[in-house]
Amino acid sequence: EVQLVESGGGLVQAGGSLRLSCAASGFTFGDYAIGWFRQAPGKEREAVSCISMRDGYTYYIDSVEGRFTISGDNAKNTVYLQMTSLKPEDTAVYFCAATNYCSGYGPEYEYWGQGTQVTVSS
Repeated sequence: EVQLVESGGGLVQAGGSLRLSCAASGFTFGDYAIGWFRQAPGKEREAVSCISMRDGYTYYIDSVEGRFTISGDNAKNTVYLQMTSLKPEDTAVYFCAATNYCSGYGPEYEYWGQGTQVTVSS
């Protein structure tokens, strides 16, 4: 059974940090790319970052570049999203998802986690 399980969300003040984890099982982790998406209330889901577990390629959307860092551990089948200098506009449910190659297009992702809430207070 394929599973992606996010953890690490919570409530933090603006300027603070959180580290999200995405633990994967049930598929060949090293053959996939793992992306992080977020969805705020009343807004569309947006891609945030992605890492290819094949070659380490990463990308970030402009609004998080320099503040968020994505990393992966093939031995633990886990991807992390370190978020620093958090802003109220980062408040959203964060999802991780798996695909063959990094993409900002959600429908290209094959597997999804259930999400974890991140709330940044001002």
